[in-house]
Amino acid sequence: MTTLWTAPSVRRLPLLPLLPLIATVLLLAVPIQTPEAGTSANITPADLASCALVILAVAAALHLRRRPLTPAAALVLGLPAVGIALATATAADPAGALTGYVRYLQVFVLVPAAVILLLRTPHHFRLVTGALIVLALVQGATGVYQYATGTGASYMGEDIRAVGTFGPTDVMGMATVVSYGLLAALALALRPPPNAPSWLRPCAIATAAALTIPLAVSFSRGTWIATVVAALAMIFLTGLRQAAKALAAVTAASVILVGGFGVGSEMISQRLTSITEVTEAPDRSVNDRYTMWAAAASMWQDRPATGVGLKGFPAHRDAHASIGLSSGSDTAGAGQSFHKQPLLSPHNMYLLILSEQGLIGLTAFVGTWAAVLTAGLRRLTHKAPRRAADCGLAAMGLAIWQTVDFLYADIGGPTTVLTGVVLGLAAWWALAPSEETA
Repeated sequence: MTTLWTAPSVRRLPLLPLLPLIATVLLLAVPIQTPEAGTSANITPADLASCALVILAVAAALHLRRRPLTPAAALVLGLPAVGIALATATAADPAGALTGYVRYLQVFVLVPAAVILLLRTPHHFRLVTGALIVLALVQGATGVYQYATGTGASYMGEDIRAVGTFGPTDVMGMATVVSYGLLAALALALRPPPNAPSWLRPCAIATAAALTIPLAVSFSRGTWIATVVAALAMIFLTGLRQAAKALAAVTAASVILVGGFGVGSEMISQRLTSITEVTEAPDRSVNDRYTMWAAAASMWQDRPATGVGLKGFPAHRDAHASIGLSSGSDTAGAGQSFHKQPLLSPHNMYLLILSEQGLIGLTAFVGTWAAVLTAGLRRLTHKAPRRAADCGLAAMGLAIWQTVDFLYADIGGPTTVLTGVVLGLAAWWALAPSEETA
């Protein structure tokens, strides 16, 4: 049967169905006006591109007149929609929760489903991860320039924190996209595609190594931990022999980078040390995070089934938080004056969902990610075609990174749309028909 991807007109323009997806990624390299603290985030060009992405995927499904998703994919991606709708309907302010409903639906249902529908081959997958690498290089270069010239966000009294174009109110934005690009490059370095040019693997290794620099000077502990965990998982998934070689190379590069050239060694070592001191002498940011985690758990105890409703955490925070919570975090630098950024979320995606959507929402959310990870790892280790092994490695690395990072962060900011893209890439690998991933 002739489809949108096999029609003669589309064979001549193979990128046409993927353009909104690639644009969704690359438009995050465009500087945007950062909203003031406490205001609603602006609709970014990437958000608009994601709308076009969803519309194109729906139009293609209607045009082909066939079931758009496999039953497994429909079930897995439909689970969060149930929890989101229930939390919106039972919220104290359903009208206010409606904006949260749209955002959650975009990130966890619509964009991932559209990615599954539009990807048809491993080549399509590599085009998207290639866009992630380009985005990471652009934002990473901007971040390194900020660190070198003292024009970044404020950190320990100096404007040296690399934040890319995302500004001091979204200090994890650059670190997130750099991590995505690093893992995508690492997958190509560990498992180059068959018949790949000889220069691809050295370039992938050099790219992954280069992206560790902006990641380091982002001073983001959560992304450091998530990247290390995901990278180690990817390395060990390639086999013990290659894992030993890769770990030796990474260790040598780390010694040269930090020990030999001293790239941010003092501040980075202090930041690393603070990870182990969170239970003994936590800094204010860690203390605030613990306080908000406790507040989220208290909200869930009040309404264990459905939570306080989408967008309900800020309204219920003060009634459940202890007096140890500060008034906000200090933000400055990167072109903005000093101001307080209010603490409007627990900075833990699992606790945010638990507090706002209750056990029903958390079960659906965790169930989706667990199903994608389980099916994806099974396909990678047992049924992965050799010519697509790099895709499976990248998909699982990105999914593992997101799973770990959600322990220290939640959705918010311009890069939120990329969460939906990452979930879509992982779900395509895990749940798409085997003939498409082969």
